[in-house]
Amino acid sequence: MVAGLPVTRKNSKTAEDQNAEKTRLESRLEELLSNVEGVGEVEVIIMTGDEGNTENFSISGNNEVTGVLVAAQGAGSAVTVQNIQQAIMALFQIDANKIRIMKMK
Repeated sequence: MVAGLPVTRKNSKTAEDQNAEKTRLESRLEELLSNVEGVGEVEVIIMTGDEGNTENFSISGNNEVTGVLVAAQGAGSAVTVQNIQQAIMALFQIDANKIRIMKMK
């Protein structure tokens, strides 16, 4: 039982590190997109890892970005939506069907 404690702590730290990396990446993407003409205020959620595992958010290690959700003020414009989508596709090398862009209220 005691031998399992370091592993648990290591796994917890890894999960914390992964969550911090996900948050950092989301913030950087929000900053980038908010500076693109027509986008306005934006919020981003990045999903990675196994489908259905909402606890697994990381781009480090073997995990890959599996989806991106964006809420943007300028998403009412088809051109803006296309610009956001193409930026995310280029950045994460994911298909358009893994990206959802919604108009922020």
